[in-house]
Amino acid sequence: VQLQAFGGGLVQAGGSLRLSCAASGRSFSNYNMGWFRQAPGKEREFVAGISWNGGVTRLADSVKGRFTISRVSAKSTVYLQMNSLKLEDTAVYYCAASAARYRVTVTSTEYDYWGQGTQVTVSS
Repeated sequence: VQLQAFGGGLVQAGGSLRLSCAASGRSFSNYNMGWFRQAPGKEREFVAGISWNGGVTRLADSVKGRFTISRVSAKSTVYLQMNSLKLEDTAVYYCAASAARYRVTVTSTEYDYWGQGTQVTVSS
């Protein structure tokens, strides 16, 4: 499956952005989906995940109450709605697909396909 993430940009602290990740190729519903991010000098970290049918979601503690993950099967797209953005949310955001549908994993090595990343920069 091919993944293309977009929607990043420059936003002031407290603002909002919505990232999108469009999937093509194999059936979108075969995969759990996740968002990760990587800030300069830091390791890639889990942000949010959603099960293949949208029934289960997981969020990192650092984004709970501010970010929401969702998916629209008809569009083969997963979204990350980011509200109340903070300076520390600045990173390259990646979407990923996992064929292991039995649970929504936070482990990057359990994701099989990755998008190219989209930059999110939060300014003061």
